Amino acid sequence: MKTALWGSIDTVRRVYSAEALAKIEEIAGEKPEVVEGFLPTDAEAVFTTWGMRSFPADELRTVFPDLKYVFYAAGSVRAFAEPYLNAGVRIFSAWKANAVPVAEFTEAQIILCGKRYFDVFTGAKGRVKGNYDLKVGLIGLGAVGRLTAEGLKKHRLKVLAYDKFLDDSGFEKAGAVKAGLEEIFAGCDVISNHLADNPETRGMISRELLSLMKKDAYFINTGRGAQVDHDALYDVMKAEPERTCLLDVTYPEPLPEDHPLRTLKNVIISPHIAGSAGTEVERMGDYMAGEFERVLTGGEPLFEVTREMLGVMA
Repeated sequence: MKTALWGSIDTVRRVYSAEALAKIEEIAGEKPEVVEGFLPTDAEAVFTTWGMRSFPADELRTVFPDLKYVFYAAGSVRAFAEPYLNAGVRIFSAWKANAVPVAEFTEAQIILCGKRYFDVFTGAKGRVKGNYDLKVGLIGLGAVGRLTAEGLKKHRLKVLAYDKFLDDSGFEKAGAVKAGLEEIFAGCDVISNHLADNPETRGMISRELLSLMKKDAYFINTGRGAQVDHDALYDVMKAEPERTCLLDVTYPEPLPEDHPLRTLKNVIISPHIAGSAGTEVERMGDYMAGEFERVLTGGEPLFEVTREMLGVMA
């Protein structure tokens, strides 16, 4: 099978390790061509990552008549996927691989919140509750939310979760109790956002919800910045210095240096580091090499993206 490694050469070689490339070569029967410019017109399977280009569906079939598969070693495919799907190209994404470090990052932050570790930096003097029966609320049980919930199972925590797309069995499997947004914001000691990024969720974490938080609650955002009303967040954090806000994402991003949130000691902003970084990016390439093997050997794919999924993916 004709395969190609497509994108910035430095980036794709960082994401696809030598082991992953060797596996792709073994399965395809030939070494993948590394292409930084236009994709070879006879390519049947493309392995790519951040910076994937989009084309109109009619142009795709004219320029790349043999293209069958796109293996995307990164997260969201929403920026490019629809024309490919419309042209009959199957897409596979490593979004679940990218969810792993985000969930690990979030889990670590939640446990530190139980110890009120961040008071060292904010100057807050809240009572240490500990993590035994700490009440945690997860907003969204997509890939990251589910992995976070599963990671928290080894701790004695009370995990509540909100997800409008999940049935009752999904909450049970994740080890979380189904709850409404108001219940989570009013009752949880730590609240963590994992909503998918789409027009429906933008601004969803509103002033009304944020104002319900306990006077010493923590709010964590590793989802998307646009889902949170930043003006309201500033007001509720300023009103209660014992609250703490941990933002790994903001809107806009990066947050301007003169933004009011940067003036608050109880708002800690990290530079979007929760996702795959360093050697973690190789996990995404490994996932796509494994998916390639499953697809070509008749196995059940684990990471295929359908048109229906685009509306709910991050």
